[in-house]
Amino acid sequence: MKPIKIAVASGKGGTGKTMVATSLAASIQSQTPVQFLDCDVEAPNAHLFLKPEIYQTDAAVIRVPVIDHHACTACGICVQGCEFNALAKLKGKIIVFPQLCHGCGSCTRLCPEGAIHEEPREIGTLSIGVTDTGMKYFGGKLTISEPMPTPIIRQLKHKVEYEADSLSILDSPPGASCPVVATVHDADFVLLVTEPTPFGLHDLKQMLGVLSQTGSPGGVIINRDGIGDDRIEDYLKGTPYSILMRIPFQRNIAVGLAQGELLTDWLPEYKHQFQELFRIIMQVIKGEMISL
Repeated sequence: MKPIKIAVASGKGGTGKTMVATSLAASIQSQTPVQFLDCDVEAPNAHLFLKPEIYQTDAAVIRVPVIDHHACTACGICVQGCEFNALAKLKGKIIVFPQLCHGCGSCTRLCPEGAIHEEPREIGTLSIGVTDTGMKYFGGKLTISEPMPTPIIRQLKHKVEYEADSLSILDSPPGASCPVVATVHDADFVLLVTEPTPFGLHDLKQMLGVLSQTGSPGGVIINRDGIGDDRIEDYLKGTPYSILMRIPFQRNIAVGLAQGELLTDWLPEYKHQFQELFRIIMQVIKGEMISL
C-alpha cells in the first residue's frame, strides 16, 4: 500500500480542526501506526493534546542572497527575476529584503557576474517527538516577526519518512492561502471542519475552491452542530462533498478541550465514531463506494 496522507483543514479558524485531527489520530493509532504533522506553524497547539516527548529540534532555514557589491554591476537582472520583490535597485545598488525572500535561488542563477551567493537564515524550528502510545509527532514553529510559514511547512513535510504503508495526518493552518495549499496539495483526502454559521459557510466555500484546484477528494465535518441553520447542508447538495460526521455543540466538550484533553479521552464514545470516519475515508481513497 502506498503512503496515505490525510489533511484536516478548516478555512475559518477556531472551528475545531485540531480537535478533529488529534482525535482521529488517537482513535486509529491502535489499529494503524500514525505519523502526525502539526503544519499550523504560526500557532501550533496539537502538542497540547497529544503530549509528545520531543527528542529532536532543528532550525528551519531558508537560503537568502548576499550581494558582492565589488563584483555587482547593478544590471538589475536579479531584481527583474525575483517574483517576490525581495530585491530592489536603489541609487545604483542592489538591496536585499531578507524577510521577503522565499529562498528560490533564482537571483543567484540569473546573475551574469556571479556576484550573488546564498547564506542560511533561520526562520523557525522543526521538532520531532513521540507520544506515550508510540505515535510519531512532527511540529514546526515560525519565529515571531517572520512573515512566511510556507517554507517551514515544506521542510516539516520533508522530515517525514513516508514508508510504503505509512499513514500521516496533517493538521493544516486555518485559512485558504499559500500555507494551506502547501499542506493539502498532495493529500489523498482532505477533511474540512466547519461550523453552521455564516462565517463557517463562507470560508468552507473558499476551501472547496482550493480542493477543486488540487483535485484531492474530501468530506465535511460539522462541529458545534445545532447552533446555526441548514445552509451548509443545502450548499453541499450541489457539490461532490458529503457531511461525514457531526459533533454537537456541548459545554462538556469545551470543558475537556480547555483542560488539554483529547476529545476521545474526555468522551470515549467518540473513539468509535472517528474509527468509522477513518473507514469511510479509506473507502474513498481506495475508490470504493461510500457506505455512510
